Amino acid sequence: MIVVPLGVASATPTAVRHLPSVALWREGSVFLFDCGENAQMRMLQAGIKRSKIEAIFISHFDVDHFSGLLGLVATLQLQRREKPLAIIGPEGLKEFVEYNLKFADIQPTYEINFHEIADDIESEVVHDADEYYVEARPLKHNKFCVGFRFQEKDKPGKVDADKAQKMGISEDAQYKELKAGNDVTLEDGTVVRSTDIVGHPRPGDSFAYVTDTEYTPNAVKLAMNTNILYHEATFGKDLEDKARETGHSSTADAARVATEAQTKLLVIGHFSARYTNEHDLLKEAREGFYPAWIANELRPIFTDPMHERGIITPKVEIKELNKKSGNKNYKGRKNHKSGGSKKKFRSRKGSSNRGKSNSSGGSSKRSSKDKYKRKTYGSSTYSANIKDSKEDSDSSSPRKITPRSSYDDFDRF
Repeated sequence: MIVVPLGVASATPTAVRHLPSVALWREGSVFLFDCGENAQMRMLQAGIKRSKIEAIFISHFDVDHFSGLLGLVATLQLQRREKPLAIIGPEGLKEFVEYNLKFADIQPTYEINFHEIADDIESEVVHDADEYYVEARPLKHNKFCVGFRFQEKDKPGKVDADKAQKMGISEDAQYKELKAGNDVTLEDGTVVRSTDIVGHPRPGDSFAYVTDTEYTPNAVKLAMNTNILYHEATFGKDLEDKARETGHSSTADAARVATEAQTKLLVIGHFSARYTNEHDLLKEAREGFYPAWIANELRPIFTDPMHERGIITPKVEIKELNKKSGNKNYKGRKNHKSGGSKKKFRSRKGSSNRGKSNSSGGSSKRSSKDKYKRKTYGSSTYSANIKDSKEDSDSSSPRKITPRSSYDDFDRF
C-alpha cells in the first residue's frame, strides 16, 4: 500500500501547494480521496495512471475538495475508459455530477456507480471488495463531512508445508482449500484440519483519511491501529480558536487523534496558506505524537518499502519548500554591460604591478580591514554577498528550511 499526497493546501492553492487530494495505490489499483482542482495533473506528475482509478471518495462539498472531479471524469471519457468507476460521497453528489455531464453534453463510455452517504449515519461500509473495504464515519465540520478508512481484510496465515506433507497433503488444490480455512478429507478418510496446518490470519494494512474536522471520537475510531493516518492540521497551536471557529483541526488535535488511535504513523496535511514553513507545524505535532511526518506533495509513503520502493516514481522534480532557483544578481555586483567598460580583475601573484606604490606615494600594503572588504570570491566581493544575502532574507524571503532534513525520512516506514 502506497500513499501519495497530491495536494496539501486548504481552501486556496499557493505557489507550492495544490488543493486537497490523496492517492492510495494498492496492488495496481488507485483510490482517490478528495479530488481538488488539478488533481489529475498531479497524478500524472506523481507517476500514477488515471486509468488505474477504481474509486473516488469525496469527503464533503467544500469546493476545494471536489473542484477537480468533473475534469477527471471528462478525461476518463476522452481516454475511452470501459471499466466502471465508483464515486462515493455525501448525498447530492450524483445529481451534481450528472447535471454537469448533461450540461457539457458528455456521455461517458463507462459506467459510473454512485454511492451516496446519508448525513445521519453512524458508520457505513461504502465500498466493499474481496480483499478490502472502505468505511465512512461523520466528522465534526461546519457542514456534513465524512472521513474514510481503507482496510485490507485479514490475510490467510502461512501454511506449514512440512507438516502438511507429513499429514498426506500433496495437491495444490488441497493447499488452497486449507489456506481458505476449509478442512480437507484424504482418500483414506483422514480429515486434515485447516487450523492444524495454517497459522493465524495476518491483519491487513489500513489507511485513514481525516480532514476538515474538529476533534471528534469518530476520527479516533477511523484511525484505530492504522498503518497510516492522514490527518488535517490546518492551524498551529496559536490558532486553536480559529480552528474551532472554522471546524478544523490544529496540530494538537491531529496528535491527540493519533495518540488515542495508536496509529503507526501520523501524516499531517491541509495546511493554511498563512504557514510558509510546515516544519513549524510538524514540530508541534511531534510534541504530542511520534512518529509524525509532513505530507509532501508527490512524495510516496510506503507501508512496505522493501517491496514497494520504485513502483511509483514522480515524473517531475520534487522541489523543496521555499527553494529558490535561477541566477540572482546581488546588489553588490556591478553591471559592466553599459558604457562598454570591461571588468577589471586584481593582479595575480608575481605581476609587475604588485609592490608599486599608490598614487599618493604611500605604501601599497593595505590594512587588514581593507583586505577583508576587497577579498573576492568569483566575480563578487565577499562582504557584498554577505550584506545582500542578509538584505534579501530580511526584506521579502520567507523562513527557509534545510532540504532533506531529519524530518524527511519519508520512506523508512
